[in-house]
Amino acid sequence: MLRTWPEKHTELLKQRLNVMMDNRKPPEFSIELSADRSSVKDVVKEGLGILHTIFFHRFFTPIYPSSHDVLDLTLPYVSEDDIESLIETKTTALVRALDTASTQQSPQYTSKAGRGSIVLQFLEKKRRKAGWFGVKGEEETVWENWVISVTLTSARSETEAARNKTSMETSLQKAAMKVVTLVNAERGHIPPITTNETNPFPYQILVNPRTDGWTRPF
Repeated sequence: MLRTWPEKHTELLKQRLNVMMDNRKPPEFSIELSADRSSVKDVVKEGLGILHTIFFHRFFTPIYPSSHDVLDLTLPYVSEDDIESLIETKTTALVRALDTASTQQSPQYTSKAGRGSIVLQFLEKKRRKAGWFGVKGEEETVWENWVISVTLTSARSETEAARNKTSMETSLQKAAMKVVTLVNAERGHIPPITTNETNPFPYQILVNPRTDGWTRPF
């Protein structure tokens, strides 16, 4: 049975709409944290516990509710070995980069001295369309980005040290509130779960990624 022109036109519009949907840039949420140079290791590692807060709301796998105290805040915690290990490894890498960048200006690092970032990406597995040779498969595309930027501060007196500590606590509190607000408000872009795998959405963490094209999975 031959299709009429309206049917062909409708199908063409659907194809174009699907292409446009696939090419949309995934949402990007930015979080700002500050840390004093004198305690950068402990503060950054504690501050990036905010990653657990994000995972708590975006990790669609049954977990036991848990929490941990960071400074004067109690934040959700994901007790999963893989996630704990990944956060520990990437946080250590960021601390090392911040330590190096704060003492020397090196082209090796993409961040400016005294500032670094970690990007948490959530991915979706999609069926790859058949190419010239009819080969199909799966590809991973990013559906959400969280950019956590850390700025180092220096204290030349006890007064400045106290002010920096207050700033750290304030930035962490604001970050936690922002995460909770965003994960509850921004849900429309979350892909449907179409797999029976334990974790339907893969994830990855990038340390000081370059700004050109980092939204693509590596």
